[in-house]
Amino acid sequence: MNNKFELIYEGKAKKVFAHHDVDKVKIEFKDDATAFNALKKEKFEGKGKLNCLISARIFEILIKKNIPTHFIELENEITMIAKKIKVIPLEIVLRNTAYGSLCRQTTIKPGTFLPKPLIDIYLKNDELNDPLITKDRIELMNILSSDDLELIINLTLKINEILKSFFKNIQLQLVDFKLEFGYDFRNNILLGDEISPDNCRLWDLKPKTDTIVSLDKDRFRNDLGGLIEAYSEIHRRINDFLEPY
Repeated sequence: MNNKFELIYEGKAKKVFAHHDVDKVKIEFKDDATAFNALKKEKFEGKGKLNCLISARIFEILIKKNIPTHFIELENEITMIAKKIKVIPLEIVLRNTAYGSLCRQTTIKPGTFLPKPLIDIYLKNDELNDPLITKDRIELMNILSSDDLELIINLTLKINEILKSFFKNIQLQLVDFKLEFGYDFRNNILLGDEISPDNCRLWDLKPKTDTIVSLDKDRFRNDLGGLIEAYSEIHRRINDFLEPY
């Protein structure tokens, strides 16, 4: 599809291609699912398309709320056009409810509602297994300035409020999510990567039982099955709430 454009980067779930405009890129979403730093891998037909379409809708919502993002438009169902950014090697994780690694690393019980959002920052480095990193270590490594880190944290908190409200409207609880940011050619900080069930933990608010129903990548991580069905349900709810493409 993007064969005539140079492949700039290939990650676990996406390929980034050059664009005829040097300040833009084409991002193609793959059907691959990975977990535990790619120790677990599988392909799911249609996953790339769902993540691309879901991400596009969510980026549009954030842009309307004045969040600066790299998203420009969809080229097709598996490819988006985005502003070219220099990715900051940090993963910003915001948690509204305790689950996953937070519970494994602390005495907090899974499902505990946090009194205020918790932001954890991880160094984006596969060789080091993406370790949790402190603000002082970020400064020591000269990854970005304290002002830029504060800007990113404030943006993450704003994004959380927007997404929590939106997902609640479609009967989903936003448990936690991961964001990545980067600099454009003017040195502005933009939200990058994707916003999809791959990097958001989303629980269904519709079930009549107390059992957690995950509609995100935990279905793959925890061998629950039904990953495509879960992603399709999120896509359907978004399109039922917004104007469909």
